[in-house]
Amino acid sequence: MKILLIKDVKTLGKAGEVKEVKDGYGQNFLIAKGFAKHATAEILAQHKEDERIAAENLAKEIVSLKDLATKLDKAEIVITKKLGQNGHLFGSITKDEVAHALLEQHNVEIDKKHITDKLSIKTAGKHDLDLRLGHGIHATLHVDVVGE
Repeated sequence: MKILLIKDVKTLGKAGEVKEVKDGYGQNFLIAKGFAKHATAEILAQHKEDERIAAENLAKEIVSLKDLATKLDKAEIVITKKLGQNGHLFGSITKDEVAHALLEQHNVEIDKKHITDKLSIKTAGKHDLDLRLGHGIHATLHVDVVGE
């Protein structure tokens, strides 16, 4: 019996693979538990179409992320905070503040998780932040911290 794996099966293969298995194993275990479907021509054609659509969506997402990265590389945001002695900030600039300032000043919404963990801006001046947008695409955001 030919089956199309829907989920990864440790001893058999990964999702999306077509395998030849014994009838009882395929019908009573794999298909019954939802790990596989019977590999008919319709099921295989539908699976190919789903893979093609997923690949197109991934390509569109990568193009939009690259456009966003070029836009962010050119952008500069200004954040105003209170200064203490010696030009140091009270506290530091947080990821939320950076994401909020980017939304307000450039109308670009990013998740704060895309900002690298090494965010520790504690002084006034110009700083560069690395943004990981996903799929290996990075952008550099220029932040200017101005004291009140």
